[in-house]
Amino acid sequence: MAQLEFNGQVVVVTGAGQGIGRAYARELARRGALVVVNDLGAAQDLADETLAELAAREIREAGGQAVSDGNTVATPEGGRAIVQRALDTWGRIDALICNAGIVRDVTFAKMPFEKLDAVLAVNLCAAFYVGQPAFQAMKAQETGGRILFTTSASGLFGNFGQSNYGAAKMGVVGLSRTLAIEGAKNNIKVNVVAPWASSRMTRGASDAAADLYTSAGDMLSPEKIAPLAVLLCHSSCPSTGQTYQAGAGMFSRVVTQLTHGYALKEGETAEDLLRNWDTVVSGPAREIANAQGVAPFFAERLGIKAF
Repeated sequence: MAQLEFNGQVVVVTGAGQGIGRAYARELARRGALVVVNDLGAAQDLADETLAELAAREIREAGGQAVSDGNTVATPEGGRAIVQRALDTWGRIDALICNAGIVRDVTFAKMPFEKLDAVLAVNLCAAFYVGQPAFQAMKAQETGGRILFTTSASGLFGNFGQSNYGAAKMGVVGLSRTLAIEGAKNNIKVNVVAPWASSRMTRGASDAAADLYTSAGDMLSPEKIAPLAVLLCHSSCPSTGQTYQAGAGMFSRVVTQLTHGYALKEGETAEDLLRNWDTVVSGPAREIANAQGVAPFFAERLGIKAF
């Protein structure tokens, strides 16, 4: 099989100064992509140089092409500026990877709303702030484009102390499902990755979690996730509107389904529903492609014409 090349393709990667984003940027550049390396952070050992510029220079020194960008993803102005960096430099944008993220862990009962606002801004609103100008630019191109958002197992499955983060990350999944529908006619494919890898955020996690990532070593390196980003950002991407859990070289699609369910008969009440609760929550299940598929599913189960 031919290698997936990105020669002349412009890719923007947010949060690409270190960790997972840096791994994405390096691999895409190695395959010929022209990369905008976005990161707001500064290098700890070089206070006058940004992480973005260090990562971009590393790509250039390896023979690739990259420019750095230090705009924030957490404002509409910053999002537009990030995309404009690609347009001003190379005149187009073929793929966007919204990878930047932060955590501000605290239990729900003790959540100060400034921690909610900060997490929503970077993990969810940024998908709108950077995603919308990128989506608009891709619509204006005959070739369309690819968008890869970032969710988390905390959003997909829940995690103690991460109500703000989990809500933001699950919101990204809902956004991707709608954008996949809206972008279809313009060849814009939108997917989501839930990375399981060692990164800046995992190093700041609980002691037990940090120990797990440390002991795993290279098994949970960000480079193990990069193949999925390459595939989903390529013109031959076979998927849209889907979410994938990725880590340690393992990739699995996350599926949303409706169980076979139980239909209350005439005159039945909440008590009858309780008696049949096992049928509601278990048994055969069906994947639903989008919101338009819910009514036909219910109509079928109720034995009536579709609403």
